[in-house]
Amino acid sequence: MIPAAKPIIGDEEREAVDRVLRSGMLAQGPEVAAFEEEFSAHVGGRHCVAMNSGTSALHLGFIAAGIKPGDEVIVPSFSFAATANSVALAGATPIFADIDPRTFNLDPDHVETLITKKTTAIMPVHLYGHIAAMDRFDEISTKYGVKIIEDAAQGHLASLNGRNAGEFGIVASFSFYPTKNMTAGEGGMVVTDDAEVARTLRLLRNQGQEIRYKNEIIGFNTRMTDIHAAIGRVQLRKLPGWTSTRQANAEFLNQNLQGVVTPYLAPGSTHSYHQYTIRIPGGSAEKRDAFMAGLTAKGVGSGVYYPTPIHRLPSFNLTLDLPETELLAKECVSLPVHPSLSQADLETIVTAVNEVAASL
Repeated sequence: MIPAAKPIIGDEEREAVDRVLRSGMLAQGPEVAAFEEEFSAHVGGRHCVAMNSGTSALHLGFIAAGIKPGDEVIVPSFSFAATANSVALAGATPIFADIDPRTFNLDPDHVETLITKKTTAIMPVHLYGHIAAMDRFDEISTKYGVKIIEDAAQGHLASLNGRNAGEFGIVASFSFYPTKNMTAGEGGMVVTDDAEVARTLRLLRNQGQEIRYKNEIIGFNTRMTDIHAAIGRVQLRKLPGWTSTRQANAEFLNQNLQGVVTPYLAPGSTHSYHQYTIRIPGGSAEKRDAFMAGLTAKGVGSGVYYPTPIHRLPSFNLTLDLPETELLAKECVSLPVHPSLSQADLETIVTAVNEVAASL
């Protein structure tokens, strides 16, 4: 079976872990500081604050950006639950907007209709590695005086007009979960161009203290360990090459797949292909599931990210009119695109997809 996703852990990562274990300094220390500095080079030199998970990065990013109870934050419903959970955890209310059916990202036109006096922020998600329409969101931010907070969990090295994901909002949050384009084993990173927000983040992640036992605010324990940071540093060096391979794999699929809708690339955008997500036309989850079963029978893994829009999950349980979100949830399938694929794997994927699509 060709897996839908495959973390790559090699000898360099193992040696990095051994180096930390031999040092005796396992908690947040010099490896974390070095990881933050090195990651900064990929987000325009912004301040970087490492966390123990991508969800912690989202959550504390909202708090540090000043989002508070009573505020409304506009988010896509087509995303992982952590997108909206982080808003709720900060005490604010997520307001769910529809998506652009081409990019699968937050639709700026629909977002603008949802802005009220309570709206304090908009959180675009760079879903699957395609950067959101940040030029439009910058315009909306200026027009209405709302903050832009990026969910860049899947956006490593995605870009728009030469600016990488993470270089737009007051804060942006990345994830290093094992299935992401790079991993630290687990972890996240918050980036910001505001020095005071960065200092607040460092306080929040460390029990509210910058100096031991001199707690300035009420905080959390969301520190990244040096073990995870050491893995992340190795993976960060490999990220550009892996991204190029993902893009080459995606281009091969784009040129050869038939009977399905391949990913769209907006003008001026660079797609980093965290997922290679196609659509099975017809608006039927049953047809999509039959397609996936056909792939499995031919040895090709696949996945659905995400089968249930966030607003319909039991944790929110809202009835909303989001037609593009509902349709995509029935039609989307993610195919393998990871750097471990061989040319034979790619040809197997193409043959399987084309044969199964023709049979439906």
